[in-house]
Amino acid sequence: MDKDQLDGLLAFAQVAEKRSFTAAAEALRISPSAVSKLVRQLEARVGATLLTRTTRATSLTEAGTRFLAQVAPALDAISAAIEEVGSLGSNLAGRLRLNVPQLIYPNFLKGAVASFVEKYPAVTVELFFENAATNIFERGFDAGIRVSDILAQDMVAIELQGSTRWCVSGSPGYLSRYGYPEHPSDLHAHNCICVGSGDRVYDRWEFEEDGKEFEVQVRGSLIMNDATLALDAAVDGHGLIYSSENAMADRVAKGDLVVVLPQYASHSAGIYLYFPTRKVHPKLRAFIEHIKDSLASSNV
Repeated sequence: MDKDQLDGLLAFAQVAEKRSFTAAAEALRISPSAVSKLVRQLEARVGATLLTRTTRATSLTEAGTRFLAQVAPALDAISAAIEEVGSLGSNLAGRLRLNVPQLIYPNFLKGAVASFVEKYPAVTVELFFENAATNIFERGFDAGIRVSDILAQDMVAIELQGSTRWCVSGSPGYLSRYGYPEHPSDLHAHNCICVGSGDRVYDRWEFEEDGKEFEVQVRGSLIMNDATLALDAAVDGHGLIYSSENAMADRVAKGDLVVVLPQYASHSAGIYLYFPTRKVHPKLRAFIEHIKDSLASSNV
């Protein structure tokens, strides 16, 4: 295989992964026109159209999907080998892209990320905050963090935290004005701050009673797509909030929030760092080991 053929395969794989010639060009550090030329040359060699291009989107054709499935493992192995060998003679460098729910960073990841970039100053950690369960690897992320019950079975997962309780809380001022709910059904009479956006608003709060799980549909005058700011709104007395016990722990300890209905708290699945096996490049491997060491130190 000559260099042009390899370059064409790498360009095609980058466009297929990022669904964008511009993003692929940025990753490869060449111009979009050069990427387009390489892909056209590759299509001419294989005798099939691999990518469908429109002004709005780039997608794989059926032939492109089949072709990518065949060549991707080999390309990933080549890329990993190049990066790993390069890292033997110098410090790790480049960008590590992580997709993380909003509340995970301040509660589980902030300290680990800070110490990681201090240890590897040539690595840029890009954090993209998102709660939705989407295929983040199609969008070029190296790893993500989610609860275990929404992870695909073909993912490798490392536990960051085991099962945690999810509770309702409110500020002392709000509770003094509107009273304490005695049962989750009483939440219908309360202003509940919901987290989400559009059709992904989390307004069905989960509870447990006598070993059985149930949900309560809540309503409120405030919906926010940032879970941390939603907690701040609860502290300010705008309504009740539903969040993990760990996320609200500092505010509860300071007396800014009071947990209500603790006997009905539900338990979530564990929180995991996850990634596909073929994506374990040296930067990610170093980050995984760093996370493991941080967790081990915190449990001493």
